[in-house]
Amino acid sequence: MRSRWHKQAVTTRFLSALVIAAVSVGGCTVGPKYHTPSVQTPAAYKEVTPQNESSIDNWKTAQPSDAAIKGKWWELFNDPELNALEEQVNVSNQTIASAEASFLASRATVREARAQLFPTVSTAPSVTRQKQSGNLKAFSSTTSSGTTPLPPATKPFDEYNLPFDASWVPDLWGRIRNTVRASAYGAQASAADLANTRLSMQADVAVDYFELRSQDALKQLLDSTVDAYKESLRLTKVLYQTGIDNDEAVAQAETQLESTQAQDTNVGILRSQYEHAIAMLVGQPASTFSIPVEPLKTPPPPIPFGVPSQLLERRPDVAADERLMAQANAQIGVARAAYFPTVTLSASGGPESTSASHFFDWPSMAWSIGASASESIFDAGLRRATVEQYRAQYDETVANYRQTVLTAFQQVEDNLASLRILSQEIEQQDIAIKSAQRYLTDATNRWKLGLDPYLDVISAQTALLSNQQTMVNLRIQQITASVQLIEALGGGWDRTQLPSTAALVSRAPLP
Repeated sequence: MRSRWHKQAVTTRFLSALVIAAVSVGGCTVGPKYHTPSVQTPAAYKEVTPQNESSIDNWKTAQPSDAAIKGKWWELFNDPELNALEEQVNVSNQTIASAEASFLASRATVREARAQLFPTVSTAPSVTRQKQSGNLKAFSSTTSSGTTPLPPATKPFDEYNLPFDASWVPDLWGRIRNTVRASAYGAQASAADLANTRLSMQADVAVDYFELRSQDALKQLLDSTVDAYKESLRLTKVLYQTGIDNDEAVAQAETQLESTQAQDTNVGILRSQYEHAIAMLVGQPASTFSIPVEPLKTPPPPIPFGVPSQLLERRPDVAADERLMAQANAQIGVARAAYFPTVTLSASGGPESTSASHFFDWPSMAWSIGASASESIFDAGLRRATVEQYRAQYDETVANYRQTVLTAFQQVEDNLASLRILSQEIEQQDIAIKSAQRYLTDATNRWKLGLDPYLDVISAQTALLSNQQTMVNLRIQQITASVQLIEALGGGWDRTQLPSTAALVSRAPLP
């Protein structure tokens, strides 16, 4: 009896020591430490120089010392209709809803991975009634008088079980912790993707909205031009009837009027398409959505662009790629942990009895406790190949990150250059319109005096309309370049909006 208790005590002490060792070694984590790779960052944007800005009167960027773009960036344009549309995008856009669901799924994987750090406890209570076969060979029992055969158990009996099983795989080498980190970094990348999707949809709405307004401006221009051509046709007919002009001039005036009317009508196609595109972006059926007609009047606002180094903190796509690098680095640690043994601690126990009345008595209790370890001795290079795979994938994410950063700087420079050049071009185009207007006035006066044919008037009218249409196109290019610059700068987002690991593990809704 003493020997049995001695063995149990030794076993208990051994298992206790193993648990303590597992907990103390749990601080060991294999795998490379993560450091954000360096990228080449210019000291200043090439397109923002005193020489460039000194020649621009109609447009200037806000200075680096100005407050950065924050929150609802579209309010910079001071357009109530656009503000209302952008609010609908945040609520009803289905692409954003899909990205948000993807983020929530990634967030759940963090809790799934973290659950592996804790023991698993299960139970399987059962009540069975059974009867053994009467034809089974009788059992034997050793008594003081010798071996006595027992009669077969032929009567039915009940068996009550309430077992509890527990098992725990201590994270000796950081495999689970690295898995949790990888899941958290992946969820943060998904959150950045969500922010990037939201920014992209908001920018698309703004661009389509201003494109629609440009069609309204073009429609207004063509309407006024049609009215002017109608007046020219009326005057041409009067001069023809009085014998001053001929039927050729009337035919020319009619041709010009009718072709311009057709061009005026054609504007409705693009306007409808932009309106339908906006309806889709704000999550409404195109058949029930409409925007009142109003020509483009919004000037491009000053945009705070900051310094290039801030761009890495303000672009959600850059942040997403950086988090993917951290995730790939953590996965190397997961792969390297496979080189070390896996220890499993297990225990089970609970009442077991054939009598319900004695179910919770101490003699009915049964238990077991133990530990096991497993280690691969030969795997034909599987673990080594797995580590090499994850290292290569990490290198791939580094290249993707650096390419995204280069693209970000390119997009900012592209739109800064567009705004600078368009501002100069608009000034030049305004002078061209004034010259075309003077040309038309002179040609009309000379035609009325009979000095020049009506064809000269048509040429002047065509030149004026062409230059006016060019001005409308330049202004829409300018306002859309402003939107695209804001998008290239990251909108009102910054890296501090990424959820922390604690926030991801929590079930509380994120802001």
